Amino acid sequence: MSTQLKTPPSDDWLPSLEDTPFQRIGGEEAVHALVGAFYDAMDAHEPALARLHVLDADGKVDRGTRERFGLFLIGWLGGPQHYSERHGHPRLRMRHGHVPVDTGARDAWLRSMQRALDARGVTGGLRRFLEERFNQTADFLRNTEG
Repeated sequence: MSTQLKTPPSDDWLPSLEDTPFQRIGGEEAVHALVGAFYDAMDAHEPALARLHVLDADGKVDRGTRERFGLFLIGWLGGPQHYSERHGHPRLRMRHGHVPVDTGARDAWLRSMQRALDARGVTGGLRRFLEERFNQTADFLRNTEG
């Protein structure tokens, strides 16, 4: 099954109940592919940020972290609520409270996501929508000056 994005050439897309970001990006497999590209970009280009996560024997962000973020992102994008079913409410600020998130960490996270969106070919209105939402959420999670 292909994980290619279902982004039409139109640049004016906005989410709706009938056309969610989850549907637009291509469903669960595509979200997991985006998450893989995100952590691969983080491992390759943002090692200080990667070290804030649990790492595997190869020094890469571990599979469990990737899986949890994939489940979260599926629900956040309007798909099935697998994360909440397995782990409860996301409570993003609480779950990130032990991690110092300053502007540098926020920006490194956003750079990793931009690389992942590039790698997955996300463009147009979907790209604009996701970048805006990721920017808002990443800024909301800042808990340290700087």
